[in-house]
Amino acid sequence: MNTSHPPDPSTRPARLDVGVVGAGRVGPALAASLQLAGHRPVAVSAVSDASLRRAAALLPDVPVVPPGEVLARADLVLLTVPDDALPALVEGLAETGAVRPGQLLVHTSGRYGTRVLDPALRAGALPLALHPVMTFTGTSVDVQRLAGCSFGTTAPEELRLAAEALVIEMGGEPEWIPESSRPLYHAALALGANHLVTLVAQSMELLRAAGVAAPDRMLGPLLGAALDNALRSGDAALTGPVARGDAGTVEAHVAELREHAPAMVAGYLAMARATADRALSHGLLKPEFAEDLLGVLAHGAEGGTGRSKGGQGGQGGSDGGNR
Repeated sequence: MNTSHPPDPSTRPARLDVGVVGAGRVGPALAASLQLAGHRPVAVSAVSDASLRRAAALLPDVPVVPPGEVLARADLVLLTVPDDALPALVEGLAETGAVRPGQLLVHTSGRYGTRVLDPALRAGALPLALHPVMTFTGTSVDVQRLAGCSFGTTAPEELRLAAEALVIEMGGEPEWIPESSRPLYHAALALGANHLVTLVAQSMELLRAAGVAAPDRMLGPLLGAALDNALRSGDAALTGPVARGDAGTVEAHVAELREHAPAMVAGYLAMARATADRALSHGLLKPEFAEDLLGVLAHGAEGGTGRSKGGQGGQGGSDGGNR
């Protein structure tokens, strides 16, 4: 467990020389956080102008060198490159002899566990997978956001204590993820965080089209409450016309989207169907109102605009229809 009063970094043992391969949004922030814990960033690799700026801002005076040179200088190497680039990077570093026995090699990919580091393991490296469950801006604010952040952590049994110590030193909390569960774990995070951004951006776009001058201000309290309720109560927090079975309202939504934002129709229908299924299975959506609603969703998916049979789905509301 993390403590609220960590010891003075100067009193901690095993201070490490830290290198960063890939100065995207994540690597410099993690290295800066480790520096606050008493470790020493000694080298970073960066290519694009944006990555060079991030390295200069978060790791001033740390030399920018090629990846092989980063490994030559560092005891602890952070491999913070895109998921798809990681396997080839590890293979290349191992094949060129850049990896040293006893060197801690840490990647921050959510998708992979430590198996992706096997080529470096065969060269004597110590493999760790430490994935911070946080979105990054590439600025100094990221260092503060690491406080209390969960890290999806995978490590060999003999390195669990080392992995835990590094996460805690960065201000985070380790959450142990089995190697076989890494893809599912990462899919869950992407489903929530990445799709949330898309949904919010679409909602703001529609509000602007409806004449709302400050959609962010309008949505802030609503979405904050919805997120808090969902985290506290799960499916019991479902509300709105789909959960109530208001087929007429949903049909009107689909018609408006077809006219003003046709590219959003498919996403609306998919999320509405998923919401209906969850509301039904948890007893929130009454079966007698579900038939009309599901008919509207099926008809909308086929490109239709007419009401489904019955046409009385709007009778299901009991919470005022506010959302």
